[in-house]
Amino acid sequence: MLKFLGGPVAGAAAGLPPSLIWGLTVAGMMTSVVVVSGLGRAWALHQRQRRQLRGKPLFSKRSRGIVRIFRRFGMPGIAFLTPILFSPIGGTVIATQLHVPRTRILFHMLWSAAFWAAALTMLACRFSHLSIFHH
Repeated sequence: MLKFLGGPVAGAAAGLPPSLIWGLTVAGMMTSVVVVSGLGRAWALHQRQRRQLRGKPLFSKRSRGIVRIFRRFGMPGIAFLTPILFSPIGGTVIATQLHVPRTRILFHMLWSAAFWAAALTMLACRFSHLSIFHH
């Protein structure tokens, strides 16, 4: 989440045009999503096996909450919350562990990245005149 927020803030502080800030923010998130979704199944299996070997329960309080979100809102809900709550890598890992097909992960993460990048870029550019941007 910090990187996703930091990109628009840094871009606005550097005086980049909003369209470039937006494009770079979307590209950054989608790069993470493409890489992690490609490696995700093997990593998810590895993590599950590690938890079982350590004798830890398969579901934690946090994972139950994530499953609850997924059951209620589906992949669109996970994608919507990814940039602001889970991080691009975390949201993609969650979707992969929930066995969402890679094409659906990519589609939903793309619209989410586009939406949140636009919102954060507009906010960063709108408030770029504040002294916190010019230290």
